[in-house]
Amino acid sequence: MDSLLQKLLPMQPLASVEGRDNDTLMYLIHGLVLILFVGWAIYFVVVLFKFRASKNKKATDSHAAHYVSSYVEWGVVIAELVLLFLFSIPFWAVHQASFPQGKNIMEIRVVAQQFAWNVRYAPSGKFGRSSARFLNDNPMGLDPKDPDNKDNITTMNEIYLPVNKTVIIHLTSKDVIHSFGLAAMRVKQDVIPGMTTSVWFTPNKIGQYEIACSQLCGLGHYRMRGVVYVVSQSDFDQWIQQEKGIHD
Repeated sequence: MDSLLQKLLPMQPLASVEGRDNDTLMYLIHGLVLILFVGWAIYFVVVLFKFRASKNKKATDSHAAHYVSSYVEWGVVIAELVLLFLFSIPFWAVHQASFPQGKNIMEIRVVAQQFAWNVRYAPSGKFGRSSARFLNDNPMGLDPKDPDNKDNITTMNEIYLPVNKTVIIHLTSKDVIHSFGLAAMRVKQDVIPGMTTSVWFTPNKIGQYEIACSQLCGLGHYRMRGVVYVVSQSDFDQWIQQEKGIHD
């Protein structure tokens, strides 16, 4: 079924657990729109032939019975209410209004700038202080006097994630509005200076996936790209140890 839907409505291959709900909602919405489009197109053609001037030389002020159109309109309303209350609102409540909690969760921080993604990890689970005062010394503005920053790992335009582990990405910007777009995970979020916004997902396929800035952010917007590397847990642990060695 999924392969058939992919052919009818092609999207980038899915690489997250939660993305399936998003795809289901997209298929349903596009399915309803397709039905409406075909229905209105058929109706338009029928009207063109049935009420053409050669067969209706004199205009009348009477109208055809409207019972069928009323039923169709109520059918569309009911279909939209079903999509809203049974799919859209529950999807929003699960994926937008709340965030996962538990031990099998990793948090990282991303600071956007023209035209790059600065990524920060805290292997110990503690993110040290950061401030705009220290941006001249490092791209993330890390306080060099905070001991919690000693083990923090920073990268640029590269995010490494272990497969099958939920990740929460906290986003902010140090210049203009950007947008963190990761199509394979079905997430997209505006990144606003002075604010922290977040997205979360559980990658379930090992591979490389592109990060794109989805908001026009300047002349170099086209090159503001990054890569998410989804790897096994052992490969991720090895990468963390390598980065610790580099930063030490």
